[in-house]
Amino acid sequence: MTTPAGPRPAPPARIRIGSAPDSWGVWFAEDPRQVPWPRFLDEVAAAGYEWIELGPYGYLPTDPAVLAEETGRRGLRISAGTVFAPLHHGDAAWERTRERVAEVAELARATGAEHLVVIPSFWRDDRTGAVLEDPTLTAAQWRALTSRSEWLGREVRERFGLRLVVHPHADTHVDTEENVVRLLDGTDPELVSLCLDTGHYAYCGGDAVRLIETHGERIGYLHLKQVDPAVLAGVRAEGLPFGPAVARGVMCEPPAGVPDLGPVLTAARALDADLFAVVEQDMYPCDPDAPLPIARRTRSFLRSCGV
Repeated sequence: MTTPAGPRPAPPARIRIGSAPDSWGVWFAEDPRQVPWPRFLDEVAAAGYEWIELGPYGYLPTDPAVLAEETGRRGLRISAGTVFAPLHHGDAAWERTRERVAEVAELARATGAEHLVVIPSFWRDDRTGAVLEDPTLTAAQWRALTSRSEWLGREVRERFGLRLVVHPHADTHVDTEENVVRLLDGTDPELVSLCLDTGHYAYCGGDAVRLIETHGERIGYLHLKQVDPAVLAGVRAEGLPFGPAVARGVMCEPPAGVPDLGPVLTAARALDADLFAVVEQDMYPCDPDAPLPIARRTRSFLRSCGV
């Protein structure tokens, strides 16, 4: 008599490692303190990465043919585009958001990317700390945020063939575990997935491993990042906004900070999914000679974690 076989474990995830302009101190389309885009492309390839994100729209060339030529000859491919989106604001802001999403999504599609990373708008200015709106959304604003996230998810899937992943971020309304779970509970899994940024989630008190274990089916993309706990303690004590916190070094080079990326990647590999895991250290502004050595060491560290 043959004993019936039990359920087969899910096949491990395939994790594709990349990096982003963020790890070279790039936050804006144009800024004299940022490295020029050719240098970023040269150095990210030299550091051993094959995948990159577009970064702020307009930093890299927006002509798809030019961008394909520049990335292709360096052995690089695009994983995602990124856009900030005030999804809970009024109709005028919503129309501008739709236009910007279409602009970024079209470039992402044309360069072979698979994802669009959407970051909610800041409730306070990330550089000056000026409070722009209440840090807590009303029930009506939450309904607007979730319904418009679903609308964008459907739009980018049907029009551009991309998967929408919402990125929880410090100083936005999607930040803590409570708010992240509220977003997930309020949206259709077929339309809205999560870009889990390990650094931002830790910055806001979350446990990335626990989130992967409890909501793994909603994880569509990873940003790998660590927080320096000592710097974070000072940031919290002083109530600093995110920009000055970054300038102080709150996001640090792995493996010096938290969360431990080994267990995060182990939990991610247990999912039945293919995932991008893109390194983002947040170093604006920084010495232009600083990113490359850090990127090389980080890539070596991630190889030691099995990816």
